[in-house]
Amino acid sequence: MSPASDANAKVGKPALLGAALAKATALKPTDGELAILAVLWQLGPSTVRQVFDVLNGERDMGYTTVLKMLQIMTEKGLVTRDESERTHVYTSRFSESHTQSHLVADLADRAFGGSALKLVMSALASKRASRKELAEIRRLLDEAGGGK
Repeated sequence: MSPASDANAKVGKPALLGAALAKATALKPTDGELAILAVLWQLGPSTVRQVFDVLNGERDMGYTTVLKMLQIMTEKGLVTRDESERTHVYTSRFSESHTQSHLVADLADRAFGGSALKLVMSALASKRASRKELAEIRRLLDEAGGGK
């Protein structure tokens, strides 16, 4: 079962009404939404208060702002909301790696004409990689190319 159908099965038919919107925007989160997703990936299912407590130390974001953003993210299909208890619990609909993969693919298509080479060259030119990171990149390239 795909993450989308799994999420829809959990929240029922009303979630299907916004399927077109969710599909179009689910994997293009804003910076604020990414900050909230990072908290959900770190903590797992969380209440608004739990997300706020983490973000309050990192960003100037009020409780009601976090609440509103989570409501919007639910509508967009970025998170699911468990309403079975008085305090609603939010869960990221997609894993961190899934979201990152889609963001990178979108960036490669939009900014680099779909070229993985241009994307990687630009990334390495704009941010210095550590020796450990370069060794890992070499290992991955060797694996992708069938080894030396």
